Amino acid sequence: MMEKTFTIIDEAGIHARPASILVQAVSKFSADVNLEYKGKTVNLKSILGIMSLGIPSGAEIKVTASGEDENEAIQKVTEVLEKEGLAK
Repeated sequence: MMEKTFTIIDEAGIHARPASILVQAVSKFSADVNLEYKGKTVNLKSILGIMSLGIPSGAEIKVTASGEDENEAIQKVTEVLEKEGLAK
């Protein structure tokens, strides 16, 4: 299992557009990819799950992946979060 922690830097936090981009990015991987915030964990392949967390700017999130392509999944999440200016 791989995991990585991020700090959200987008002023609006993770809202519908970035949530949709994340879901599209990780849906192609067979690994289970989850996002954790304030003790709650949701499937990163579910836009409703992500939106239910209400992640604000300044929040610290943890992304975990387990499966045969877990490394690639974490790399893609990192790439999307940084490219979209959402997290560091």
